[in-house]
Parts: sequence; structure tokens; C-alpha cells
Amino acid sequence: MWNAIWVFFHKWASPRYFYRLSGAVIPWLWALTLLLLLGGLYLGLFVAPPDYQQGQSYRIIFVHVPSAWMSLFIYTFMAVLSGIYLIWNIKLADVMVRSSAMLGASFTFLALATGSLWGKPMWGAWWVWDARLTSELILLFLYLGYLALVNAIEDTRTAAKAGGVLILVGVVNIPIIHYSVEWWNTLHQGATVTKLDKPSIHVSMLIPLLLMAGAFQLYYFSLVLMRARVELLDRERRSEWVREMMGRDSEA
Repeated sequence: MWNAIWVFFHKWASPRYFYRLSGAVIPWLWALTLLLLLGGLYLGLFVAPPDYQQGQSYRIIFVHVPSAWMSLFIYTFMAVLSGIYLIWNIKLADVMVRSSAMLGASFTFLALATGSLWGKPMWGAWWVWDARLTSELILLFLYLGYLALVNAIEDTRTAAKAGGVLILVGVVNIPIIHYSVEWWNTLHQGATVTKLDKPSIHVSMLIPLLLMAGAFQLYYFSLVLMRARVELLDRERRSEWVREMMGRDSEA
């Protein structure tokens, strides 16, 4: 069993195999993304009832919460891939990290921006130095710091190693973000969906929230695979498999 998993892992790590398989998967990912997005928006905007305290303004959670989840997920995913690259020197892992960074920064910025829009009517201020908000802002700086670092180093391998170390050092911020509402006296709302007993959110609101979270997740994988394919072609442009593929495309 483990041998089969290891073979599958190395097969996926092959640039030629990854490029071919990701090209076949991407259209299905986009189709599922659109399906979940339309379902989540319809249920969230037109079916879910107004909140008894926040009224209609709570509906921003259908964008804010999935964006916040994705900001944490992508950075954790990048940390795992960085570890894989630093240990096994698998080129595709670094390609995926680079392709993910801008998307992670975008989701983090969207989470902060929508949080400010929600915070103004709820807290009376666009921004407060709340533990959750501050640690999320640090996460944005980590994404931007990684992008600045790898783009400042010309050698791809050196940039990948330096960026990987930065990502792994910064991963300590992820549990801080997650548990900040429990560790400190914070204005930010506590967990409502990921509680161990049961979610404290009505099912009419929970379903569209989960649909939107799924749509955001699939949107990320759709885009990151597309970006990774472009990055891979640029790095492998002198390799035999790219020349063969370009030759077949020109003949067709």
C-alpha cells in the first residue's frame, strides 16, 4: 500500500504528468466552482433569513468567513509544500508554493477588507487592534514578505530555499490566528461552525456558508493549477517534454 502511495506521489511530482493531468482536471474544477458559488450566493442572499441581531449586514459572512478560512488553509498548504521541497528537493512543490502566494495574499486582504466592512456597523470602527485582526494582518505581511523575498533573488533554487524557510517560520502565526479568540479577550466573534459540540449557527445560514467555502476552495485549486502550469512551462521550457508538446501543438 505504502509503495503504491509513494509511486503515486512521485508520479504527480513529475512535471510532464502533472501538466497533463492538471489540464484535464481544471475544467471540472471550474464547473464545480461555478455550481457551488451560484448555489451559495442564492441561498445566502435570497433564502437565508436576516439575523435577529445584525439584520441584513450579517450576509457579508458568506464572503468574509470563507476568505479567512482560505487565508489559513493556503498558508498551511504552502508550509507543507515548503517542507517537502526543503527535504526532498521536489521542484513541483516550489512551483505550487509560488503559484499559491498571491492567491493567499488576495484571500487574506479580502478577509480583512470584508471584516472592516462588517466591523463598522457592529463595532463602530473600521479597524481595531483586536488579537484576531492583528494576527490576520501579520499573515498578510508574511504573504507579501514571501513574494518580495523570492522575487528579489534571481537564482530559483536559492529563492525557493529562502522562501521556504520564511514560510515555515511564519507558520507559528496560524494557530495564533485560530485560537486568538480563546486565548485573549477579543472583540472578534468566537467559533460558530468548528465547535466540537455543534455549530451555533442556524442550518439555513450554515448550508450557504459551507457552499461558499467549497466554492472558494475549488476556485483556489482551479487558479493555482493554472498558475502552476504557466510557471512550470517557464521553468521547463528547455526540457525535452516541453519541446515535444510544443512540436505536437504546432503540427496540429
